[in-house]
Amino acid sequence: MFMKSLLFLVSVAALAATPATANDRYIERPPVVVSPDLSAPWVMQLGRKPGKVVRRQLRRQNSFGVEVQPAPRYREIGPERIRTAAVQAPAKPKVQPSREMNPIYLPQTVAYDGPHAPGTIIIDTRENFLFLVLEGGQARRYGVGTGKPGFEWAGTHKVTQKREWPDWRPPAEMIARERAKGRHLPVHMAGGPENPLGARALYLGSTLYRIHGTNQPWTIGGAVSSGCIRMRNEDVIELYERVNVGTKVVVM
Repeated sequence: MFMKSLLFLVSVAALAATPATANDRYIERPPVVVSPDLSAPWVMQLGRKPGKVVRRQLRRQNSFGVEVQPAPRYREIGPERIRTAAVQAPAKPKVQPSREMNPIYLPQTVAYDGPHAPGTIIIDTRENFLFLVLEGGQARRYGVGTGKPGFEWAGTHKVTQKREWPDWRPPAEMIARERAKGRHLPVHMAGGPENPLGARALYLGSTLYRIHGTNQPWTIGGAVSSGCIRMRNEDVIELYERVNVGTKVVVM
């Protein structure tokens, strides 16, 4: 019994000395750690409304020491996100067809050693060139548009008329042919910049064919007409000033 009483007294003394001994274990007190689950009263002391969740993003530094924000996080990563990005991407611009004439068809003076006399107009419908024969073994060469397949022709004629800014009266056959394609041509169109005959016209013999200008200069160099010979307006004006009624025209 005496031994039990002695052990009890020793235990009580040890417990009484515990707080002092615990304080002596540390040179510095450990920092106070606040639980992230803050109660409503503590949140109010921080100036925030109860129940409002504030997310904090950790900042980091790049290799240059500049502080950057972390990349945004996506809830869904996969085909759905790729399709959404594709819809939001800017549309590619549509490529418009070229409306520039090939420079090879610009006017130039070339050598000529053929049989035709100076002042003669020669039209090569295979290469789409018109030549005005000059003195001294030379010719002035222009690019032209010629007849489409099925509208080619050849022959020798003379210039019977010259017209500035000519009116256009499409033949009845052309009107019917274009109507079948769903295109309606006017019976008459006054001369002017919108007129398909352009700035000048040289009428060939008694035919319906002419050497004339065009309001579509990018078609020069192609087989594009219903048999007429078309030129750039600048070029047909130059040719118009160089030739007279009665000029010989050879179409090959």
